[in-house]
Amino acid sequence: MNLKNLMKLASVMVLVVTMNACKDKPAEPAKESPATLPLDSIKAIAHDAYIYGYPMVDNYRVEYAYYVDKTGTEFKAPWNQITNIAQVYTAADTAVQTANSDTPYSWIGYDVTNEPLIIGLPEIEESRYYDVQFVDSYTYNFAYLGSRTTGNKAGTYMLVGPNWKGETPEGIDKVIKTETQIGVVVFRTQLFNPADIDNVKAVQAKYKVQGLSEYLGKAPVAAASASVNWMIPLTPAEQKTSLEFFNVMNFVMNFCPTVPSEVALMERFAKIGVGAGKTIDVSTLSPDVKAAMEAGIKEAWGVTFAGLMKKVEAGEVTSANVFGTRDYIAGNYLYRMAGDVLGLYGNSKEEAFYPLYTVDADKKPLDAATNNYTLTFKGGDLPPVNAFWSLTMYTSPESLMVANPINRYLINSPMLSELKKNADGGITIYFQKESPGKNLESNWLPAPNGPFRVVLREYWPKPEAYNGTWKQPEIQLVK
Repeated sequence: MNLKNLMKLASVMVLVVTMNACKDKPAEPAKESPATLPLDSIKAIAHDAYIYGYPMVDNYRVEYAYYVDKTGTEFKAPWNQITNIAQVYTAADTAVQTANSDTPYSWIGYDVTNEPLIIGLPEIEESRYYDVQFVDSYTYNFAYLGSRTTGNKAGTYMLVGPNWKGETPEGIDKVIKTETQIGVVVFRTQLFNPADIDNVKAVQAKYKVQGLSEYLGKAPVAAASASVNWMIPLTPAEQKTSLEFFNVMNFVMNFCPTVPSEVALMERFAKIGVGAGKTIDVSTLSPDVKAAMEAGIKEAWGVTFAGLMKKVEAGEVTSANVFGTRDYIAGNYLYRMAGDVLGLYGNSKEEAFYPLYTVDADKKPLDAATNNYTLTFKGGDLPPVNAFWSLTMYTSPESLMVANPINRYLINSPMLSELKKNADGGITIYFQKESPGKNLESNWLPAPNGPFRVVLREYWPKPEAYNGTWKQPEIQLVK
């Protein structure tokens, strides 16, 4: 045997000895775990992981209702199929908080684990606004199609997953890449008035989605979602208190490859059992560890988020700050959480701006149980938009639409010709639980018998809408 072969044999023998030694040697305990960390560290990590994961867990709750739970009342369609809602949302729709009632929705729950999706858009008349919003499992708005971005011409687009390495076929106008294997595509198609609904249905019928294989004329490839053992989500109330929150978060993170900028963050979360592929057995946690983790969640809501809401109510933080791409949010996970709580699937500021009313001009919380309110736009000072604007009424804090005797959930700019005008040409909107009288009922936006909030939506806003140049009027208490 020559020297070269002797060296190879020696290397193999060393490797075998080493492997056997490792096999016989007891495994060393992890350097850090919930059992070895100081309780204040456990609380701090749980607090930060909760804020990071809340929008992901809440988004999954909606995805499960819309694309997984076929027996549920909110089910829309299986993954990678489009469903068109040929009506606007009402008080009967309760899965998504702060949904709009201006634009009938179309939805796709995307799963691009096995192959890309091809999305086809028709030519739409120039006067009709629409947008196609791409939201990943982190709840970042990572791409847009539609009136503002690509116009109302027809187009074909390919959505590819984080690990896609294939070629772009002919006929594709743009490739859109997502960081997560699953997510949501939201279509909004403007409805001008109730009589316009058939025209909206005709547009929706031309929205198309298919897998790349089918687009190329090949046998369809089954989506990976077909074989996933989907975890049952928590209810909104459970999400706010239960430590099982972290197990749902762990499940969602299986679809979210870690991005380079968050490697250290994931290592920190892993110290308390949070991360893709991990499970926390809540029943085996010591009372002290369990209490520390629960305290982290409680502080996230009672101190951190409550502090941010004060800035929201003061107008220091707006929807322009909390919705957008990963780069735009720039690691402010509290803002990302706020975007979910205030309006899951809210648009980025260039697509829509959402001034939120939670207090009146005297900074008192809005409550129609015993109060009436007004909001007045002066003549010539309506919200500055390229498309349209609306005011929508919601319960507080649930952010759900308000059932009312006239089935009116909003007042918007297409209704201007029907509204009673003031002497200067402006308009006054009445927020109260009972009609202000037949002569003013056209301007009435019914409120609940209790706390409420109002969202001013400005679609395709002009820059002055969100850069502070234009100031929306305040809600006034009728005294």
